[in-house]
Amino acid sequence: MKEGNGQPPRRHVETEVLTRGFDPRLSLGSARPAVFRSSTYVFSSPEAAERAFAVALGKIKPIEGEDVELIYSRLSHPNAEILEDHVVPLETGATCAAAFNTGMAAISALFLTLCRPGQALIHTVPLYGGTHHLLQELLLPYGVRPVAVPAGDGHSMKSAIEETEEVAIVFIETPANPTLRMTDIAAAAEAARRCSSRPIVAVDNTFLGPVFQHPLELGADVCVYSATKYLAGFSDMLGGVVTARDPVLVDRLRGTRAILGDILQPDESWLLDSRLATVSLRMNRQSKNAQRIVEGLVGHERLERIHYPAQFEDSEQKRIYGSQCDFPGGIFSLELVGGKTAAFEFLRRLRITRNAVSLGGMESLACHPATTTHSEMSPQQLRDAGVTDGLVRISVGIEDWRDLLDDYRSALDAI
Repeated sequence: MKEGNGQPPRRHVETEVLTRGFDPRLSLGSARPAVFRSSTYVFSSPEAAERAFAVALGKIKPIEGEDVELIYSRLSHPNAEILEDHVVPLETGATCAAAFNTGMAAISALFLTLCRPGQALIHTVPLYGGTHHLLQELLLPYGVRPVAVPAGDGHSMKSAIEETEEVAIVFIETPANPTLRMTDIAAAAEAARRCSSRPIVAVDNTFLGPVFQHPLELGADVCVYSATKYLAGFSDMLGGVVTARDPVLVDRLRGTRAILGDILQPDESWLLDSRLATVSLRMNRQSKNAQRIVEGLVGHERLERIHYPAQFEDSEQKRIYGSQCDFPGGIFSLELVGGKTAAFEFLRRLRITRNAVSLGGMESLACHPATTTHSEMSPQQLRDAGVTDGLVRISVGIEDWRDLLDDYRSALDAI
């Protein structure tokens, strides 16, 4: 496939993620990127140093295709730049990315960059506990107004965007953690476009992206990831990534990142970059495993309900899932008869799946959100969000699905 106007050929994602933005000649011919463990970089001339600082401080814009010299690893470094180049083709609609040392660092940079005292931040609930804590304990005291909207409630989302004054961000976590309720990204983006303050629409795409859900194609401005999860995939590192269409916005986030000092370090950038080529392979296996397991658990007498996109009964949830997702993903939640006692007993009885709070790794993990990831929420907030005492969240790995299904059936039967 060739492009006109002298442009290089457009390559498929699987090729771009391995080749884009990496020149082996800059790594002594190494076929894959090396690790650049350096805190500071030598300038080729005083003029180059002057220009590098002018670009970094936003005084001037780099010329298209210009190779601006590096300054200091808190601002950027070769491994972060290579990683960011390789993430972009994975995210349909993205033109740029920024890497952070955790997912919470990425979300914090987004909120701190775009929100000012007196402005509002509309967000879906339930929300990951760390994000909830950031809103309530840091942004709210600084004068930013969080406005909660139930996940999947399109009417309330539209009304909140239209009626709330000075909205800076619409932050959507979809599917919601841990209830898996989905929010219509396209409808929220359309409402935001009509809003006088033109808020940024950001989507936490950790559960289904970048393989099964593509928010930028649906009108969102930004995707946020805990790269610790599916992007890294081995439960052995922390990381965060922001992708977007607008390079100016990403430059602002990088500026905040430089101030806070939370760029992803060279070794971790190298490690995460090495995992990107297998994201689709891993996520497809995990999604197929989860779907087969859920189908095998439907109707079990110890279960009140299974939360999983392929099992939605609500017509609106079915519509949203069908319109914005390719596959249901590798995470589901079980709501057990018997509340917290039954949930704890189920977790104790598991033999393959480990009781841990992360997700997206090659190994299967399970947790009790009400007493762990979402324990900072009040009892009323938990009830409103649908996070019950009997709810257990499961992240399915790449083990054989039949062994996992036997594990869950045995644990349920033993309660």
